[in-house]
Amino acid sequence: MGNALNSRRLLLFAATLIVALTATLMYAGPNQTRGTGTPTYDPKTETTIRGVVQEVKEIPGPSRSTGTHLTVKADDDLYEVHLGPTWYLTKEKYTFAKGDQLEVTGSKVKYQGADAIIAREVKKDGNTWTLRDSQGIPLWSRQKNR
Repeated sequence: MGNALNSRRLLLFAATLIVALTATLMYAGPNQTRGTGTPTYDPKTETTIRGVVQEVKEIPGPSRSTGTHLTVKADDDLYEVHLGPTWYLTKEKYTFAKGDQLEVTGSKVKYQGADAIIAREVKKDGNTWTLRDSQGIPLWSRQKNR
């Protein structure tokens, strides 16, 4: 019976540790990263840009999924726009192509030394697509099934 009690305690400790680590990785505070070197959303740096898509890229993520990024030219500046997981964009039928004219609202960050935007909302062809809530929490993190 002592072994069963020790096993339960060990299991409870491991489960608590996993929950704590997952919560930490899911939401790092403003100007922090998730341990991947990728900046997180900061509502205080929110900005809106209007521009034309120069390139659509799928970038390998820390898990097996890929993320969709756009290179957007706004005036004379180029921005790397981080949209979200490709599976989520596909599920929601959000499509992007070179030449698309967009309005992107999101958190302006530095990513690999360049200006980038973590998109919260994208307007294209009269449609408004929301990717994150007002605090920058991704809507796909609420999805139970991929």
